[in-house]
Amino acid sequence: PLWLKPTVFCTVPFDEPFLPAIACSRRLLAMTSQSKEVVEYSFAYPEEGLRFRDHFSSLLFSGDWALTLLELGSLSGLTAAAVLLPPEKVNVVGSMPLKEVAALLWTKAVVTRLYNTYCEGIFFSFPQYRIQPPREHALKAKKDLCGREAQELEVLHRHDRMTLLSQFALNIGLYYALPGYYPAASDLAPPLLERVLRLLGNHYVLSFGMYWMHRSLHVVPQLWEHIHSYHHWARHPLSRNTYQDHWLDNFMNAIVGHCWAQVLCPLDRGTFWFSHIFRIFESLEKHSGVSCYFNVAHSLQRWLPFAQMPHHHDWHHEGHKGCNYTFCALGGVWDCAFGTRKAGRATDLRPEHTTRHDKAQGKQAGRAKSLLDRPAISLLPVLGVGALVVAKLRSAERLRS
Repeated sequence: PLWLKPTVFCTVPFDEPFLPAIACSRRLLAMTSQSKEVVEYSFAYPEEGLRFRDHFSSLLFSGDWALTLLELGSLSGLTAAAVLLPPEKVNVVGSMPLKEVAALLWTKAVVTRLYNTYCEGIFFSFPQYRIQPPREHALKAKKDLCGREAQELEVLHRHDRMTLLSQFALNIGLYYALPGYYPAASDLAPPLLERVLRLLGNHYVLSFGMYWMHRSLHVVPQLWEHIHSYHHWARHPLSRNTYQDHWLDNFMNAIVGHCWAQVLCPLDRGTFWFSHIFRIFESLEKHSGVSCYFNVAHSLQRWLPFAQMPHHHDWHHEGHKGCNYTFCALGGVWDCAFGTRKAGRATDLRPEHTTRHDKAQGKQAGRAKSLLDRPAISLLPVLGVGALVVAKLRSAERLRS
């Protein structure tokens, strides 16, 4: 889900309980979605030299109390049902208890908020690690720091509502529709090597499906215009932009990503938890606007072949249609395999923060369109993975019957 419409900055006393947002500068922009009141936009970065703890984004879902209360209400309702109702009525045989599903969703909500705070704190506290130089953020119109217009923020706010509801429904629907999707605890844990290899396999399957779904969102005109272009209104991404999409974009990513990967290459309970938390880290980092050792998830996966760093995805947000490079979610191997990796601003970064592939590629010219950029062709791998998922589920159903 998305928690943040912190496309805005606002000043709030730090001693008031659970108030969102946060003083990033004395020259601030704020647009309150509740009152529709538009306040003066800022045309510059927040002042340098602020303390790390002064850099926080909104803890409110979409910067809105009403949506935050809806989120808290849905999670609290799920928790109450799991605790108060008889286990045989709410739990699914072969899956983790509903209590644990609720705990996982609460954990993901908290981790997303805290790690977003961390990523944006790094961005504002360590300007030497920023990917795009300040001149790229010199806003010549009334836009937010990420380059979005006021009316675009209003559209995103409406989609935040749908994202909240659709993601919650999907999570609960998967629990009851696919027994075992949320893996139960096992008395006999698989060997560590097997768990690691299965995690890598799961992430590469996840990344493959999301790569082709993402690439299709760029090359299929209808998908770009009516869905994915919303996310690319942010030309200068920060971690707050990560889940700010058309609600169908988030919904499709959830299905093609974690859902299909768990069906085709299932993880055990502990690895399942780790995968979901790690994916939050990776998603927030690649929109964070910084590319360095502070990126925990990307630093941990740098040993993988063709590993990517946040500056690759940042370049993806800069160009035409968000730049038709770097569609990969995890790892980065599929961009290299299918010719869509671009070093971007790697040569402007410190050498230790670039990858081996960046050094080999250098400032290589842009790629030419290929057969894979045709709309119908780009969708075929997505349909192929979906067909494998359906085949495996049908096979499992026959075995049970």
